[in-house]
Amino acid sequence: MTGKLLNIEQAVASFRKLLEQQQQRSAQIKSGSRLPDFATLPCVRIALAGGDGIGPVITQYAQRVLEYLLKDEIAQGKAELTEITGLTLENRLAQNCSVPETTLRQIKSCHVLLKGPTTTPQAGQGIANLESANVTLRRELDLYANVRPVNVPDKGIDWCFFRENTEGAYVLGSQGVLLEGREAGSELAFDFAVTTRPGVERIARSAMNYAKNNGKKRVSIVTKANIIKTGDGNFLQICKEIAGREFPELEIDDWYIDIMAANLVNEDLRRKFQVFILPNLYGDILTDEAAEIQGGLGTAGSANIGDRYAMFEPVHGSAPRLIEEGRLAYVDPRSVLRACSMMLAHIGRGDKGNILDRAVTAASTLHPITGFENGAKTEDFIAELMKGITRAFGSAQAP
Repeated sequence: MTGKLLNIEQAVASFRKLLEQQQQRSAQIKSGSRLPDFATLPCVRIALAGGDGIGPVITQYAQRVLEYLLKDEIAQGKAELTEITGLTLENRLAQNCSVPETTLRQIKSCHVLLKGPTTTPQAGQGIANLESANVTLRRELDLYANVRPVNVPDKGIDWCFFRENTEGAYVLGSQGVLLEGREAGSELAFDFAVTTRPGVERIARSAMNYAKNNGKKRVSIVTKANIIKTGDGNFLQICKEIAGREFPELEIDDWYIDIMAANLVNEDLRRKFQVFILPNLYGDILTDEAAEIQGGLGTAGSANIGDRYAMFEPVHGSAPRLIEEGRLAYVDPRSVLRACSMMLAHIGRGDKGNILDRAVTAASTLHPITGFENGAKTEDFIAELMKGITRAFGSAQAP
């Protein structure tokens, strides 16, 4: 546990400080910042961070693919790849910091970050119980939109989830309060969830603009507003206000998180859904479920988008069990490759992102990866992927 052991007076003072900080953050959101125009940048700087567990392995494969796809641009100085080494668990523990300041400065010197999974320590492991590196990066880079597409054509599924990324139950997840009891130890534990109007407005606009610009008609808002009446109720109300005022052409509906979790496995209903808007915690849970329907967490990539920075990563975690069981040669790189494709689209190289997506799909058919010896080795999968990319470019135009 990381909460502070306080008495009532101290808890009230601590909560007041949190309220003031969140009021200030809400005001900063309103001021905003501008996304770079990647079409006019003389050089797009891409940071690569392997993270922990299987992260360095799959990120190295992604780097190999990126260097091939962007070979000409790298040679001409129009693209630059920078390796970031400071996000390993060992370094973060040594610095006693979820994201060391020098590492954060390196990341901020680039335009986008392609990141492998990072391990989040937890109570009882005998090491510092650091905040999630992902939570820290999303907060520090203000990456408010977590975008996770899920596509299963043969099941009629074409979903895109917009998870609010900087508020909800996660923003103050390491700043809860433990209230002292009459005896030694804590008697009550409190955590806090935060919802701000500007924070909800920008995730709502992101999702609805995506729907409008991509021929989608239906946007579903997912909360638990019948029970979490204040925070979730405010989230739902603001989303509906934005829809009614700015996107009257869209069909808007709302669902409770428990019912939507059931809907995703209901074959009669799930084909009808297109775009989702969710608070932070519900988005984390529901997108993992959706990824399993697509074929597993190893198949899903995600984007974390802000007004200035963007981070792309696999949906899954660092998977230390794969290493412990000696299965590293069979690790599935598709999640980071899908994230890589999303990153290419974000920086204005969507044609190359599409080539990568098609090559991933084709290689998955020829060399199915299971993570076990009954599936393809990662090297064989990547070799087939590179052949597919080369064929797509044509021998005379290969990068």
